[in-house]
Amino acid sequence: MSHITLTESAAYEVRDMLEGNDMAEGYLRFKVQGGGCTGLTYGMGAEMEKSENDEVYEFHGVKVLLDKYDIPVIDGTVIDFKQSLMGGGFTIENPNATLSCGCGSSFRTESNAGTPQPDC
Repeated sequence: MSHITLTESAAYEVRDMLEGNDMAEGYLRFKVQGGGCTGLTYGMGAEMEKSENDEVYEFHGVKVLLDKYDIPVIDGTVIDFKQSLMGGGFTIENPNATLSCGCGSSFRTESNAGTPQPDC
């Protein structure tokens, strides 16, 4: 069972970025860290190796790493990529988020308030 979903359009963008950085065999790391206006923020980046705490999922040919400690906060999350007249970007729909800020990258859940930054 997968704890997140990476849509086909998001996987296409990630694969393109990995290949463009000579990391075609790499992973997408999706993580949660403290901070932001409401306490937690999402992070995404490319990595070549997984750690012992990682679970690996594959979507449309893209391998995604999740730290097992982040799973309760992001279980059920959908990562998509949307194009518009103003450009494109990744969107994150997290059913566990009970509060989020206007930018959409900071959130909190009922069980995890994180560490809000007072100067946001």
